[in-house]
Formats: sequence, C-alpha cells, structure tokens
Amino acid sequence: MSKKAQHPETQAIRLQRKRTNELEHATPLFLTSSFVYESAENMAAAFSDESLEVNIYSRFSNPTVDEFVGKVCALEGAEDGVATATGMAAIFSTFMSFLQQGDHVLSASAVFGSTHTIFTKYLPKWGITHTYFDMNQPQTIEALIQPNTKMLYVETPSNPGLDIIDLALLGDICKRHKILFVVDNCFATPAVQRPIEYGADLVIHSATKFMDGQGRVLGGVVVGREDLIHELYLMVRNTGPSMSPFNAWVLTKSLETLYLRMDKHAENALSLARSLEGHPAIKQVKYPFLPSHPQYNIAKKQMRNGGAIVSFELAGGLDAGRKFLNGLEMISLTNNLGDSRTIASHPASTTHSKLSEAERAAVGITPGLVRVSVGLEHVEDILGDILQALEGV
Repeated sequence: MSKKAQHPETQAIRLQRKRTNELEHATPLFLTSSFVYESAENMAAAFSDESLEVNIYSRFSNPTVDEFVGKVCALEGAEDGVATATGMAAIFSTFMSFLQQGDHVLSASAVFGSTHTIFTKYLPKWGITHTYFDMNQPQTIEALIQPNTKMLYVETPSNPGLDIIDLALLGDICKRHKILFVVDNCFATPAVQRPIEYGADLVIHSATKFMDGQGRVLGGVVVGREDLIHELYLMVRNTGPSMSPFNAWVLTKSLETLYLRMDKHAENALSLARSLEGHPAIKQVKYPFLPSHPQYNIAKKQMRNGGAIVSFELAGGLDAGRKFLNGLEMISLTNNLGDSRTIASHPASTTHSKLSEAERAAVGITPGLVRVSVGLEHVEDILGDILQALEGV
C-alpha cells in the first residue's frame, strides 16, 4: 500500500537525502570540492556513463545542493531542477541555454533592473532580440509574437510595481504558439503560487530572497520540465555558476519554515497596506490582496495570499521619497528583500536607476515610489515606524 501524499508544508521539512552511516537527523553539509572512487574502474564508469547517480565534482553535483533542489522541485511541482550561485545566474543561464542567434524573447516590461540590462545590453551581442509587453494590457501579447519568438518571460507579482498577470492565460498562449513559458516566482515563492500548475515550463527563483529569508546567503534555482532542465544542467556544469554546498545547506534548512514565514509576512503586509490606504501623504498603495489592486481578482485566483511586498507612491515625489527613507528609525535601508527584517527601498534611485525616466514610467516606477519588503516584526512596530517617517514628508 502506497504512502499518502504529503502536503508541501510537510515536504519542506521532511524531504531529505538518504542518511549516511551516522544516521544524522538534520541535513548534513557536504563541504567538499570532489569525491573519491573505490577503484579506477568505478572512476572510469562515472565519467563514461553520466546516467549513473555518482558524485564526481561539486561543480557538477553535490548531495547538499541536490537536496535543496529536490525540495524546491517538490514544492513547485516540478520534475527536476538546477541550483546556481545567484538568482541572476539562474536567469542568465536560462537565457543562454535556450536562446541562440536570431531568436526573439517576449517579456513583460516590468522586470528586475539587472534582467532589463541583460535584455538590452548583453543578449543583442549574440543577435537575440526582445519585445516588451504591458502586463496591464494582456490582450496585446499575442499580436507581439514573431515567427522567431522562442520564449515568453514574466515576473508576477512584478518588481517593484506589484503588477499581476493571469498565468493561465500566458500558459495557454505559449502552448498554442509552442513558446517556452518562463516565470520568475521570486516574489511569491511556491508557498504563495505555483506557476507550473498554470502551464509554466520553467520557474526561476532568487533563493537569496524569501527562500533564505534572513539575508544570509546568495543563491538561485531553476525548476521545471526534466528535458529542459537537462540542457540547463549541462550549461551550468560547463560554465560554472554553481551553488556553494554551504549556501545550499543554509537554504534547505530555511525551506523548512518557508510556509510559516510567508503566511506571517503576508499577514503583516496586508495589515500594513490596509492601514496606509487613505494616508494624506500617500497617493496610492499597491498590494495584490487589496480590493483596490487592478488585478485583485487574478491575484486571488492564483495566489494563496498577497505575499510580503507593499508598494506605495508618495505624493511629494522624489524629495518626499528621500525624506521618508531618511526618517525611518527601525526599518532597514538596503537593496535586498525577503528578509525577516522589514526593508524599505527607493527603486527609482537604486534597483531601477539604470532605466530611463520614460522606461521607469512605463512600468509604474514613479519618483516617489517606495517598496517595502514587510518583515516578521510585530506589525504595530512596522506601521509605527512608517507613520512617524511619513510625518516628516
């Protein structure tokens, strides 16, 4: 009789590689660059038949890294995955694995600043072009598909404007046009939404963010269809943006509390968003589970909760944004997010500063936009710090 399927919350805690002879309870750390063989014949076999589940070198595979990847696959409902040194390494490796000269990428215009730089500065060097679409006008997407369109790429919720797009709609479009559907799920995590259920072929994470959850290590991971992941694995194996076993050990332990943390992050974020709506210094508050959000119904359909990010636009613009940040006493000013500690940032002057003013405006990044990654502190303390900083705006 087969065992009853476990819930994702249980899998995040209980999935573990085969224990060693020491019968350890917690995940062990295999901090080694290479692995030894019992004989010359075993060594030759490992290199001649890559289907053997044998560890050769930690750039290729490592038990600790494999455990982290396996957990993410289980949580996302994916067949296989590859871990990388950073989230941007995961994104760039994905592009390099599946795009070649003459290919075209159709991407949401609201993407992370470094992703925009890859599209505009680096991919053109290899003759790869892109077209941006407006997430708020999904009806225009299909008309932008070209004969050489190979991939559709999207972040939802977007960074930092928190735009939401219907994943099922995109999945249907990509299936009909035989386009790779790639989703950056960093803001949501599998604890909030699972894009593969809506047709995504590959799902990317900056594990540096909520998967770690405490601002300690860098990491990235891509999960999805087994045939695609094999190609991506070969790319990462041969070019070297592999994840450190130590970072994988930290991350696999962090996944054990992912669901608990994301639920509390979202509880705090929703409370904060509701409290800030209508404040005289704020023109608009955006949070996916606020009824005022333009894509509120879509968010409710494909997300378990609204996530941990709240964005709001200060009425006083750039000067007000700087005064607000300088007035914060508890909340951290840093360009990271997904930490147990609440973080505030000003996208126009930091993460998206390389975009032109027109490009920022096109994705809703106004001079007064503030992004808050809501942490796990008591929500009254978070709100209190924001309210006192708003007094000086």
